[in-house]
Amino acid sequence: MKAIAYRHSLPIDEPNYLIDIELPMPQVSGHDLLVKVAAVSVNPVDCKVRRNVDPQGSTKILGWDASGVVVAVGSEVSLFKVGDAVFYAGDITRSGSNAEYQLVDERIVGHKPSSLSDAEAAALPLTSITAWEMLFDRLDINKISKTKPILLVVGAAGGVGSILIQLAKQLTPAIVIGTASRPQTQHWVKQLGADFVLDHSKALKPQLEQLNLGEVTHVACTTHSHEHFAALVDLLKPQGKLAIIEFSGPNLDLNLLKDKSISLHWEFMFTRAKHATDDMLEQHHLLNKVAKMIDQGSLKTTLGINLGQINAMNMRNAHQLSESNQAIGKLVLAGF
Repeated sequence: MKAIAYRHSLPIDEPNYLIDIELPMPQVSGHDLLVKVAAVSVNPVDCKVRRNVDPQGSTKILGWDASGVVVAVGSEVSLFKVGDAVFYAGDITRSGSNAEYQLVDERIVGHKPSSLSDAEAAALPLTSITAWEMLFDRLDINKISKTKPILLVVGAAGGVGSILIQLAKQLTPAIVIGTASRPQTQHWVKQLGADFVLDHSKALKPQLEQLNLGEVTHVACTTHSHEHFAALVDLLKPQGKLAIIEFSGPNLDLNLLKDKSISLHWEFMFTRAKHATDDMLEQHHLLNKVAKMIDQGSLKTTLGINLGQINAMNMRNAHQLSESNQAIGKLVLAGF
């Protein structure tokens, strides 16, 4: 089968940091589905792993978003059958989706939205899982409260922010404030349903005060948490909740949280699959809920750019665009 791999951690100015290769067909067992991959999307995690995890000459396949069709099932599979159209984000400890065929545990797979193309569906799994878990498992935003939640989404035009805003507007009573720094990304965030949009390249507190909404109760920070951390703690209401998704670096001063008893929540969507948690099946259920909302018209795909066929040249273009931090929505490739 065809696949895209890397054998050494190389910067994007090196011509062969991703290469086309041929691999043998994977064999199913247990809870695994064998999926014929139709489309994939590229996430920041792809670039981070490529830069920081050096296979030292062995072959590593990236990719943690895919849509496709089940072509074989393991002996313990009960949720899917051959011929089912699926979408999923996979498991960071296993071979990725940048291949013609991939093994993936059925418990982290959903039925593909029937109203979407493969490319549109491939844009959704990783960000939908991250956004869903961030809102409902980490921030617990629907917990009964005497006050209306005020949710600030930092980096709202990116992949996670783009779906998180939609989920928050559809499934929570929160006032949703997104941040974006360019006119086109601010327009995108507004289109997705944010009640207000702030510019995170400028001081957030004066902009928030002009809205006269009161103190923020929940923050979902999807990017540059180390840069925004002190400002977000300052904005949050006492006993507020802050969720982050990226490695924070050495400059995150947790002591800032103490005075207001603010809680910090990590969201890592690979936790359930990586550690085979007791509630691993929740990712199957939430992807099916997302698919239903898509087909009902209450959510829309966050596909930004389709970069063409799945091959090393186009994948290199996707990594370059991802690392530029200029993309709006998701970067997708479709078909081998």
